[in-house]
Amino acid sequence: MTFSWTDRIGCAAGGDGPGSTVMLTAKKLSKSYGGVPALDALDLEIPAGEVFCLLGPNGAGKTTTLNLFLGFTRPSSGAAYVGSAHVEPDPLAARRQIAYVPEQVRLYPHLTGCENLAYFLGLSQARVPPPAELSRLLTAAGLPEGAVRRPASGYSKGMRQKVVLALSHAKNAGALLLDEPTSGLDPGAVRDLCAAIRRESDRGAAVLMVTHDLGAVASIARRIGVMKAGRLVEVARAAGMSEADILSLYRRHFDPPGEATPLLPSRHGAPAGTAPEALA
Repeated sequence: MTFSWTDRIGCAAGGDGPGSTVMLTAKKLSKSYGGVPALDALDLEIPAGEVFCLLGPNGAGKTTTLNLFLGFTRPSSGAAYVGSAHVEPDPLAARRQIAYVPEQVRLYPHLTGCENLAYFLGLSQARVPPPAELSRLLTAAGLPEGAVRRPASGYSKGMRQKVVLALSHAKNAGALLLDEPTSGLDPGAVRDLCAAIRRESDRGAAVLMVTHDLGAVASIARRIGVMKAGRLVEVARAAGMSEADILSLYRRHFDPPGEATPLLPSRHGAPAGTAPEALA
């Protein structure tokens, strides 16, 4: 089918988005490893309040994009900005405006949910509210009331994610970045996560989510980007798109004769983790 809501590349700006302030900007952003491009001249703007979902097979450049916005790796050329902060020369200023949900969130297991939240707020130089307010932030993010003062060693993946989402709200993060957040979650936990992401978007956060979960994309995305071999090959408006429409959008870039279509992986767990300090 023909997607009348599709923006061709070169029009990947979000100037007509929910917020007038552009929070995430990539300008010809590129990254190569050993001369092999992992990300090739990405141009992208995500305004405040927009949920932008990135699709693509493994190795397409999606996680590299997140890492460049986070300052975890330096670009080979081009620039990434979070608000007005240029990430490469001042990654700390950029990270202060970001909340990051990696595929596997790691908290300090001996600390409670409240204590972890207070610690990360302190790391990000945000105001640390009193314990009652910390508890309220965690329960508002969906953490069960009985868990907020329990050690995080017993938390599920979804519960750990909710601590980071509470952090996003507490420090009024201008941008929320998520890397495969639905992998390994049951359907109820995915619904909870999507509702929490929507709340952060409604608050005004620009959301950039890397995912293979077409149901989640259909539920929360305003725009969808398809990445292939390090390039953003298409951007589409998500309004009115079903999961089948999104799958068709994805497959159009991987169906030419002689080229196999990479399957979108199903939800799964992953052994990799991210150091807790990266969350702040």
